[in-house]
Amino acid sequence: MQSLPTPCLVATDLDGTALRTDGTVSPRTVAAFGRVEESGAMLVFVTGRPPRWMGEVAGAVRHRGLAICANGALIYDLHTERIVESHLIAVEVLQEVVGQLRANVSDLVFSVEYEVGFAHESDFLLGGLDKHARAVRVDSVTARPCVKLLALHPALGPDELQATVHGLVGHLVTATHSSRRGLIEMSAQGVTKASALAALAGQHEIKPSEAIAFGDMPNDLPMLSWAGTSYAVANAHPDVLAAVDHVTAANDDDGVAQVIERLFG
Repeated sequence: MQSLPTPCLVATDLDGTALRTDGTVSPRTVAAFGRVEESGAMLVFVTGRPPRWMGEVAGAVRHRGLAICANGALIYDLHTERIVESHLIAVEVLQEVVGQLRANVSDLVFSVEYEVGFAHESDFLLGGLDKHARAVRVDSVTARPCVKLLALHPALGPDELQATVHGLVGHLVTATHSSRRGLIEMSAQGVTKASALAALAGQHEIKPSEAIAFGDMPNDLPMLSWAGTSYAVANAHPDVLAAVDHVTAANDDDGVAQVIERLFG
């Protein structure tokens, strides 16, 4: 494989990419992340996760790096575990989006992610790290601004549902998905992993050509397109595998760490 220049910025998705399938960070990956920061390069975790899902990850990586959370809506400092920037969906936009989707797609149920905490409609089936979490059940998910609006459908697949949602409300919000079920994540219009990463890189005078990014799902595509060098893990979504410059080993085989070790050896 052709050698690559050492990047000034390493950006990686977490679930399905840098984390193992069981959600843990392997010792090899922790050590690789340490190499990035010790070299003076910037380490950024770019994830759909909310900050409340970042505590274990922050501890596992010894509070290294910054995190772009909620698909670009929040900037979270892992050193201090504090939100330092946010981009919210306004109430009037929420109302129009939910109204349009309810009128055109039957059986959709909604939840909302806030800067702190989340809420869901009574029929929304919680999954993943929220299965045993306490959430507020609400009659209306449009009562106050939110970081992310989520729409769940019991039968439609994520690719089909995303296309439908984008066609209906793509002019109001940015819709994507990072799940194998029919769950669509909506951020404020124009807010993506790439928009947040580009702004952060610009603050540090880092060019896209000096950045490398890793991902596995469609919500990673904007970030992978922005970075000068892009990698998918072998277990990635077909659309991601088709879009990147390189493919590394799967998440369970420390594919991200393997590349970092070559670059920061």
